[in-house]
Amino acid sequence: MNVPSELRYTREHEWVRIEDDGTTATIGITDFAQRELGDIVFVELEPEGTALGKNDVFGTVEAVKTVSELYMPLSGTIIALNEDLEARPELVNEDPYGGGWMIRVQLKAPSEVDTLLSADEYAEMVG
Repeated sequence: MNVPSELRYTREHEWVRIEDDGTTATIGITDFAQRELGDIVFVELEPEGTALGKNDVFGTVEAVKTVSELYMPLSGTIIALNEDLEARPELVNEDPYGGGWMIRVQLKAPSEVDTLLSADEYAEMVG
């Protein structure tokens, strides 16, 4: 299982990459999550400009077996969507930390990052 050390994680299996400026973040689901879901066939995300609180639902992922909600790891406003997922949702399976990213967010409270799991903590959780 791949758990990049530079990312932060949630107990709901989202990952967060804080960008250089510290006020924006890229968010997706973990390698563990995409394996558990199986073949992803559809990704639905809230539109750009949507402001959401921590733990609010920002979209859903539909796999062959199930539909799973996606939860905001941090409060903020969606500033970009990965439009490639519309035509190629399987990117989440193929490259969850790269081409399979889901949203970019302008953070409302950057200090919330401190509430997220480190790579070691996440790896221990999913064991």
